[in-house]
Amino acid sequence: MQAAAARIVHTRWFNGLIIGLILLTAVLVGLETSVVVMSRFGDITELLNQLILAVFVLEVVLKITAVWPEPKRYFADGWNLFDFLIVVFSLMPATGEFAMVARLMRLLRVMRLISTIPELRLIVTTLIRSIPSMVHVIILMSIVFYIYAVIGFHLFHQHDPTHWRTLGLAVLTLFRIVTLEDWTDVMYTAMDWHPLAWIYFVSFVVVGTFVVVNLFIAVVLNNLDEAKQQRLREMQPPVSREDLLRELRETQASIQRLHDQLQRVRE
Repeated sequence: MQAAAARIVHTRWFNGLIIGLILLTAVLVGLETSVVVMSRFGDITELLNQLILAVFVLEVVLKITAVWPEPKRYFADGWNLFDFLIVVFSLMPATGEFAMVARLMRLLRVMRLISTIPELRLIVTTLIRSIPSMVHVIILMSIVFYIYAVIGFHLFHQHDPTHWRTLGLAVLTLFRIVTLEDWTDVMYTAMDWHPLAWIYFVSFVVVGTFVVVNLFIAVVLNNLDEAKQQRLREMQPPVSREDLLRELRETQASIQRLHDQLQRVRE
């Protein structure tokens, strides 16, 4: 049974079936927002949801059976644990005070698409690995924001209190500027009072947008490359005993040939 379960969960058709059911779940979740659809086809959508949930439960059982008698191998994988928790919470009754929770769990089933497609798992893994490095970039960006917010408050709070009345409002204005959303309107208002205010805004856009934001991109790309390398190493098949013995014999033969050549040189 273990071998049969392992063959099923590693087949392409089974993985395609799971992806198709997740996409169908996403469609059903969207249809549930329509009062007209639910009034006409509510029973059908509920039946489909129950059937999909049954297949997801069967998937979990098959994957655990495939690694039996060591179920901890299944739970050692974070993505398997993620899928397992979603299925468990989806088994909650969809009535009474748990109705809203059950609907949210149906929505979380759509997120299983991330754990099913390897490319999406790679992207999420990259983002998670980038968090420690991003902390330092965020600290740098916070320093830049604080300095420019204090300067902007002292320069413009009297002329343009809408955007610079307090330090917190100044930070919010800088956040608007760094997104490049109508930041020129704020700059022209400030230039009515300070003609050289463009230096302040242009320098912040250069530092905040083109430098700091690109640092975030550089961190993500660097971790993406490392994640790809790690995935390639994991995909490489383990070295078997026969391979090691063959390489050892080839090494011994090479050493023997070198020894024979040295003997001929001495003669």
